[in-house]
Amino acid sequence: MSSFKSHFTLNKQERSGIFFLLFFLIIVQLGYYLYQTNVAGQSSPFAPDNVVQAEIDSLRTISLKKDTVHVYPFNPNFITDFKGYTLGMSVEEIDRLHEFRTKDEFVNTTLEFQNVTKVSDSLLKIIAPFFKFPEWTQNKKRKTYNTSTSNYKVKNVIWKDLNTATAEDLKKISGIGEKLSARIIKFRDRLGGFLIDDQLFDVYGLEVDVVARALKQFKVITKPNIIKINVNTATAEELAKLIYLQKHVAESIVNYRNLNGSINSLNDLVKIEEFPAERINRIALYLSL
Repeated sequence: MSSFKSHFTLNKQERSGIFFLLFFLIIVQLGYYLYQTNVAGQSSPFAPDNVVQAEIDSLRTISLKKDTVHVYPFNPNFITDFKGYTLGMSVEEIDRLHEFRTKDEFVNTTLEFQNVTKVSDSLLKIIAPFFKFPEWTQNKKRKTYNTSTSNYKVKNVIWKDLNTATAEDLKKISGIGEKLSARIIKFRDRLGGFLIDDQLFDVYGLEVDVVARALKQFKVITKPNIIKINVNTATAEELAKLIYLQKHVAESIVNYRNLNGSINSLNDLVKIEEFPAERINRIALYLSL
């Protein structure tokens, strides 16, 4: 009887090959393990360093605080609900200001603002330094400081009409020479005539005290017939003819109108970027809805 021969019997050469393969696999596994261990122990150049990240977070926080706290000068007459909220005003205080403004009245001093809104002294102390009232309102206050002491002189004044005054008439005022008299008349012509006395403050280069002297002898006696510009139908070119509005502001008004529909209140104009909000009461004299 022949002996049974196993199919799994390996000769010496085959056994050597298998051992070599196993040894190779073990070496590969060991090398991979050592490599992974070494890499894990090193900090990745892309991994955020805790100290650096902390500095980044700190700078971000400071930046956010700056964006939140920084307040630019503004005219308090045009505080919106959102603006009032960010300033720390209550709803009631904001509503009092808006109700006051619906009467087409303006606050011209910090004290008037507090009287209208009833804001606390502590809040007023914080926000008042950022108030920016129109320059002409401050000029007007300076102009009237000596009214009580000069009434006896005013009584005998024979008033001259600002709208008919010649350059020679204007040069009789101390401080108004050849250039300024010509500038006043040019400004008046571009307006189509003065509607109120205080528009004399808008003439470039005229000092406050010079205007004060002029208004002791000149005032608007005959008002011009102004054809008001309809802000809802006028083109940018037509709006730009108004001396108070620059061309790019006139274009912004038209763009605002196209995006938002009809302008229902002239006070809406102050929402437009770069609109001269401090002169809204002047500009309103020449516009209609």
